[in-house]
Amino acid sequence: MLVSEDKPGIGGELLFGQKMKPKYSAFPKGIGSDAPSWVAFDKQVLSFDAYLEDEVPDKSQENYRIRRYKIYFYLEDDTIQVNEPELKNSGMPQGTFIRRHRISLPPPDEDQFYTVHHFNINIDIIFYGRTFKIYDCDTFTKNFLRKMGVKLNPPGQCPEDPYMKLRRETLDCMDPLRPYESFDTLKQFLEYDRKVLRFFCLWDDSASLFGDRRELILHYFLSDDTIEVKEVIPHNSGRDAMSLFLQRRKLPKYGPPGVYQPGQITDRTVLNVYSGLGENRVKGYLLDKYKLGKVDQEFYKDDDLFIGATINVWGRKVLLCDCDEFTKTYYKTKYGIENFTSILCKAPPPPKIERKFPPYTGFGSEEDSLRSCIGLRPTPHQKNFRKFVEKDSYGNISNILRFFAKLFTHKCADVDRLFVISYFLSDDTISIFEPIESNSGITGGKFLKRTRVKKPGQEVFKSELSEYIKAEELYIGAKVNVNGYLFLLLNADKYTLNFMEAHSDKFPMSSIELILQKLKEEESKSRELKQVLRAADSRLTKMVDYNTFRDIIMSLTVGKLTDHEVITLARHYQVPEDTKPDVNVLIAQAHEQLKKNAFENFERLNAICVYQDREKKTVLPSKYIRRLCKSSRLPLTDDLLASILSRFEDSKEQIDYESLFCTLNWRMNPVPELEAPSYLKETSNHDFLLKNKTLLLPNEEALREGPSRTGLFHKRIHSPNNFFALIGVV
Repeated sequence: MLVSEDKPGIGGELLFGQKMKPKYSAFPKGIGSDAPSWVAFDKQVLSFDAYLEDEVPDKSQENYRIRRYKIYFYLEDDTIQVNEPELKNSGMPQGTFIRRHRISLPPPDEDQFYTVHHFNINIDIIFYGRTFKIYDCDTFTKNFLRKMGVKLNPPGQCPEDPYMKLRRETLDCMDPLRPYESFDTLKQFLEYDRKVLRFFCLWDDSASLFGDRRELILHYFLSDDTIEVKEVIPHNSGRDAMSLFLQRRKLPKYGPPGVYQPGQITDRTVLNVYSGLGENRVKGYLLDKYKLGKVDQEFYKDDDLFIGATINVWGRKVLLCDCDEFTKTYYKTKYGIENFTSILCKAPPPPKIERKFPPYTGFGSEEDSLRSCIGLRPTPHQKNFRKFVEKDSYGNISNILRFFAKLFTHKCADVDRLFVISYFLSDDTISIFEPIESNSGITGGKFLKRTRVKKPGQEVFKSELSEYIKAEELYIGAKVNVNGYLFLLLNADKYTLNFMEAHSDKFPMSSIELILQKLKEEESKSRELKQVLRAADSRLTKMVDYNTFRDIIMSLTVGKLTDHEVITLARHYQVPEDTKPDVNVLIAQAHEQLKKNAFENFERLNAICVYQDREKKTVLPSKYIRRLCKSSRLPLTDDLLASILSRFEDSKEQIDYESLFCTLNWRMNPVPELEAPSYLKETSNHDFLLKNKTLLLPNEEALREGPSRTGLFHKRIHSPNNFFALIGVV
């Protein structure tokens, strides 16, 4: 194109064959949106239906061919795309006919492109030399063109392809000669695959000989309308465990229908077979179009199954009693069924036969003898391993209850014999030990090895297992019969009392709440108790010893409280012990350690302290004395050294070093060795746990706070209203 082609001639007149391009768009300036076209017309496409007459040379069946197309005009950038819908067995490549781009107008206007104004209905449009006839468009395109001011032509019709019409008529008049027909079951399979209806059924066969009620489970497969039945075989029923009661298949309504000949039940009937050119070659089959002689069978469908219905399973009347939740939802959604009241299908349980075991023979333990009666192959008795692990001794926790006891007998030689009874919580066994006492004439040691002890009064040869002594039956004051020996429990160690009080739900004798509840019943004796306690505390110390307290409580309750309950009450209100050890005990322990290490360098320590004591007051700060002892490697533990220094400190945290080192000098000031308390002397006392302990009477404030206060009895009580107010119960 020359440069001067767009310029007009002389005087501004157009030359011959010259056309001027518009300088402005078709829309007047100031009308419409200011947004660009790719924003205003985003995702807006005009769709036109068109066809093309394509000439077919050298073919007698057809002279031309009608090809259908879809023309898409994109408003955002004026691009055009032409697609040809795919036609089955057309033999031509179809799909995208012209890819999306701007198409120029036919000559002589090839320098311009198609716009929306070039499109209408019932017009011919040329793309690259091919003439497309637009005969219709969609609704959006019609509305858009009307808004643009385009007058739409009436829609036309697309002519039918003569060859495709002839081909369709030929196919319609042809009957299939091959021995198969299309049975479309794929849709049902894809929609209902793995969806199964489940019904719980009952087959009552009790009317027949040796028959009974049998529970069944029916599965209906929605994918192919088949039914499967399984039998629920109870335990020890005597029947063989079969996998299926009815194999998965279609279930006829009126079965058993009888025996049919082979080929009688079929979907197709072959009338004849004709051959082709070869001798041993079959060319086709002739089917029975009218299906004469076909056997029609009715099968159960999903609408035939519901709760309460009786179906025929090959001659057996099966009652549908219940179904699962998926089945209920399916029938409620598809058929609108709301009533799913189930029917009781299980027979009433037979009377339970009591199983009786033969009596114990005396060989082995009772548990092992019983295991031989349960099965043909005896298995060992299973012990409570969990209890053994939880209650076994570990660390400082022994899980052993120890009681101090004596024989309850009239024999003079056995009256003074003392025993220690140990109860092992891990396996409920008991062992008895008799302390060895010199010149007693009785051989001490193990009195009873660790074993379980039966309760007295039980028959030896019986069918039931024997009962053994439990931990709940042991308490202070109880009488325990161990293989004919009657023991009276006198006391228990501290661990036993703490354990029983911590588990007061199992040991009622150690429950402070139950004890106080018993004392509430003695409200009438509150004034008498007040006078007796005042008389017992003659020195006004606000404390009484345990023996006096026990005698007063036992005399007023008249046997309603046991010795164990009195001890529990006394332990609850006992005077708090002084946790600080005695000075003499600390010095004795220090001398023992100094002797073992042969430490005698006390004069040097004293000389260092004299040198540091500038004021000559024989006192130095406690921190300096501690640092001096550690630097001099004084063989004392940190706790023992700190306890000794705290006893020698004054109010100003200073220590008299001369007195301290003089006391620690085991050569100059020896201290008698500590003597361990004799076991027999301690245990021979009836109250060896509460010996030398006193009880403090709580004041009036302690009474208001209740029994949880650790305070003890107060003697001066203003206007006591009842008896149990004296022991801290409001």
